[in-house]
Amino acid sequence: MIEWYKKVVFENYANFNGRARRSEYWYYILANLIILIVAAVIDSVTGLNFEPLPYGIIYSIYAIATFLPGIAVAIRRLHDVGKSGWFLLILFFPLIGSIWLLILACREGDQGTNQYGPDPKNEFDEIDEIGTTEA
Repeated sequence: MIEWYKKVVFENYANFNGRARRSEYWYYILANLIILIVAAVIDSVTGLNFEPLPYGIIYSIYAIATFLPGIAVAIRRLHDVGKSGWFLLILFFPLIGSIWLLILACREGDQGTNQYGPDPKNEFDEIDEIGTTEA
């Protein structure tokens, strides 16, 4: 889980190109959620929280720092299922948008290369395309 988190946050901080596997996306979400909960607890225990809210300065700094990588990995996840990153804007439709985005995030990615890049599951995708011609 930590390797996926490092890959998303440090190596692909603002990389909106390519594709992200389900495991990359969900491990990032899980690690991010755990860190945010720990930050909220630290804020509450140390008295750094914004009354009456349970979170405070540490939580806020971390949330702001990981906002861009979160959007980037979500866009790469959408690319993996063959959707444009602009499809993330479906979140502005209150309940239906969130449910539809959750379904897309849980869906198996496109097999083989799609318009957004090679299949991240298949490390040997380029070898399969050797000798093929595109019309």
